[in-house]
Amino acid sequence: MIEFSETKNVLTESEYKYNLQDVAEPNLYRDMFSYSDVPKCAFNNRLTPLEPPREIWITDTTFRDGQQSRAPYTVEQIVTLYKMLHKLGGRKGKIRQCEFFLYSDRDKAALSRCQDLGYYFPEITGWIRASKKDFQLAKNMGLKECGILVSCSDYHIFKKLKKTRREAMEGYLSVISDALEVGIVPRCHFEDITRADFYGFVIPFALELNNLMKESGIPIKIRACDTMGYGISYPGASLPRSVPGIIYGLRNYAGFPSHLIEWHGHNDFYKAVINSGTAWLYGASSVNCSLLGIGERTGNTPLEAMVFEYAQLRGTLDGMETTVIRDIADFFEKDIGYKIPPNTPFVGSNFNITQAGIHADGMLKDEEIYNIFDTTSLLKSPPGVAITQTSGQAGIAMWLSNYLKEDIDKNDKRVVKLKEWVDAQYDGGRITTIGFEELEQVGMELKII
Repeated sequence: MIEFSETKNVLTESEYKYNLQDVAEPNLYRDMFSYSDVPKCAFNNRLTPLEPPREIWITDTTFRDGQQSRAPYTVEQIVTLYKMLHKLGGRKGKIRQCEFFLYSDRDKAALSRCQDLGYYFPEITGWIRASKKDFQLAKNMGLKECGILVSCSDYHIFKKLKKTRREAMEGYLSVISDALEVGIVPRCHFEDITRADFYGFVIPFALELNNLMKESGIPIKIRACDTMGYGISYPGASLPRSVPGIIYGLRNYAGFPSHLIEWHGHNDFYKAVINSGTAWLYGASSVNCSLLGIGERTGNTPLEAMVFEYAQLRGTLDGMETTVIRDIADFFEKDIGYKIPPNTPFVGSNFNITQAGIHADGMLKDEEIYNIFDTTSLLKSPPGVAITQTSGQAGIAMWLSNYLKEDIDKNDKRVVKLKEWVDAQYDGGRITTIGFEELEQVGMELKII
């Protein structure tokens, strides 16, 4: 059948309709996921076209998935971070939604306090158990949208739920119908989509959701969950691991528009950020993240990373207030007690600190040579230098310049005097970096600061 595509504005062939394949044995893709070996990355050389949506945005799961690997946040901590997310998202609300648990007294109190702030963005959404009672709970708490777990790989359907594909699908559709009856927008979390039978279960299920959406007149969202971090962005990669293939299929075979598709990535294979950016480029409007990437196992896609990914892809921050990222990092360390690894991009204490003397010499001439961008104005984090045996006079001059807030030449007498002390340290067998506090103390003793 030939139909006119409202998204592509051309006539397209639509002859094949995907139906549920209710197999007797689970498809575990053992050639790809042997478990006793590293997962394999297979290619079919089918190139998926880029289809970036007109508008893209970020959603947050700091208070849901982000709490599943750490002690729960207090009510005050949640309220403070929610305020920061609002400010970071800017006037256009590029951080569109924020996801909350609904069950404990702490969860309810935090949600209520955040609602009382009256912010339009981030919209507060929930995550609930799939029952009619819980949908009513969400409705009573004033929520318009809630996430529902709909595991879609045979690992989960056969091994965890102990069901057939048909039983799983019918159960999911019944629960989603209950949500629609209550008037809740269901956000269907397609758990473990990167190990799921895409044409045998994912697309047929998504088509049924599309039918429900048309019948009810209520939007249904799909969150494509890369639960184990298996997703890959390489052109020509095969399903079920292909991020471009997953997004393309949900749009073109299941008929879901971009604004109803969201990507939720994990970082098990260091691919959370690139996979989220890829999802944007291939047609998902939304990527789901957590602050500092904190989440179960290796964590979620770091929200602050996608702020800068957005700016790189769109050429603008669209009003996002990036200096808040420094405030968030400081709050995590000083108030929550979370230690950020020093080399973490954008927020770690060493992310724009150089140790090599030749780098410091270049930064003395022009910081742009070795700094990723103007981190002072964008992140409230001036570039700096750590002093080691390789820092040289240039490195010490840069440290002194930053400390004294004045331009100091590398041949300045104060630099030479401190360099002599540093050399003596390493000549005596020292191997560790000289920290800020130690340099400050020595500078005072030498009467150079």
